[in-house]
Amino acid sequence: MSGPRRNTASQTASQRGTAGRTRVTGMVGLAGALLLTASAALMALRRKDTKATKAAPKPSSPLDEARLLGIIRSSMEAIITIDETQRIVMFNPAAERLFGCPAADALGTSLSRFLPERFRAGHAAHVRQFGVTGVSDRQMGGRRILYGLRANGDEFPFEASISQFDDDHGGGKLYTVMLRDISAQVDAERLLQRSHEELRELSANLLNVREEEKSRIARELHDDLGQQLTALKMDISSLELRAGTDAEARTQLRGMQRLIDTTVASMRRIAADLRPVMLDDLGLVPAIDWLANDFTNRYGIDVERRIDARHTIFSRDGATALFRIVQEALTNVARHAQAGRVDLALYLEDDRCILRIADDGIGVHERADAGRKSFGLIGIRERVHGLGGSVSIESGIGQGFTVTVTFPLATLQQDDNFFDNPENTEEEPLQ
Repeated sequence: MSGPRRNTASQTASQRGTAGRTRVTGMVGLAGALLLTASAALMALRRKDTKATKAAPKPSSPLDEARLLGIIRSSMEAIITIDETQRIVMFNPAAERLFGCPAADALGTSLSRFLPERFRAGHAAHVRQFGVTGVSDRQMGGRRILYGLRANGDEFPFEASISQFDDDHGGGKLYTVMLRDISAQVDAERLLQRSHEELRELSANLLNVREEEKSRIARELHDDLGQQLTALKMDISSLELRAGTDAEARTQLRGMQRLIDTTVASMRRIAADLRPVMLDDLGLVPAIDWLANDFTNRYGIDVERRIDARHTIFSRDGATALFRIVQEALTNVARHAQAGRVDLALYLEDDRCILRIADDGIGVHERADAGRKSFGLIGIRERVHGLGGSVSIESGIGQGFTVTVTFPLATLQQDDNFFDNPENTEEEPLQ
């Protein structure tokens, strides 16, 4: 029993951050229709009685007014009614608590006293514009957060609905606003957003650390271990040529040489998988060409390339991100796609750099792991987000799988430490 309850609680907690303001708006909208109409009707009844337009009121009028007044006074939402000059004519107890101002001090004063100065002119114009629309009620602010001003000078965010009511007895137009303090929801959303940003920063940092570690290990394998194996092979060759070495010993030495050659090839493959040296030495495009050829040799899947960015100079981070995206996409093809061909395109379009990898495989819906999370795609999204790009995925049953990545070109441009096309750069003199 505890398992389902924890799942329900977890789902509810995860929905609060994103749906908090939606629930508030819905509650304001549902309850507001009644309360806004009730408050406007109450003000109309009071004006009707004040003007004494009839010789005697209907017997039900005092009872109706008492009922409406009870609804308004007991409402948990702040309700304020203003006249055409935007003077306050009703201020319920919830409004008193919200703004920290007694109704006796608020009645007859301008509504602008409860708005931050920077919003007063815009709010007055909004109310006037609403008055001529003919719409009976609507939410205020749309998706924007509105701010109020308490009597002590503190600002707070709120959501509100506004309603208008024409007094048929010559009292003019009345506007009623029903509002709710959403400070808790706004704070929760900000905390959630900050948490997401921190997680993305942590993810980006982990990717950088991992990339640096891969580069370090690849360099050590290529330089240190590779040189030591080469030296060992040379020593074995000298032993083989030394006078007095019998035929059996020579055969064993030649076998050791072949084993060393195999070890060197494996070491180079592992180092290249970690981080190709040519990515740093020659640039992105030669590294992608090598990766595509190696993929074809390993898995027998053809990779058709259309690279129209050979003269584009990429930064180190940009080149690394593009290379890793291609590498991860090809790995997914080899593991899941059952494809016979891959189309790889890298090209520029206006101020954007677009990378597209498409296969002719079975599509994501038929894959055995279709219901699982794809951490490869998650990694691609994180890399793309870190450089301000976007990811688009297209797939269908039997229609293959396509990943399209779009970057702002400026985020991929050259820095002082990396180049992509050495033929178009001048060699710097040694210091």
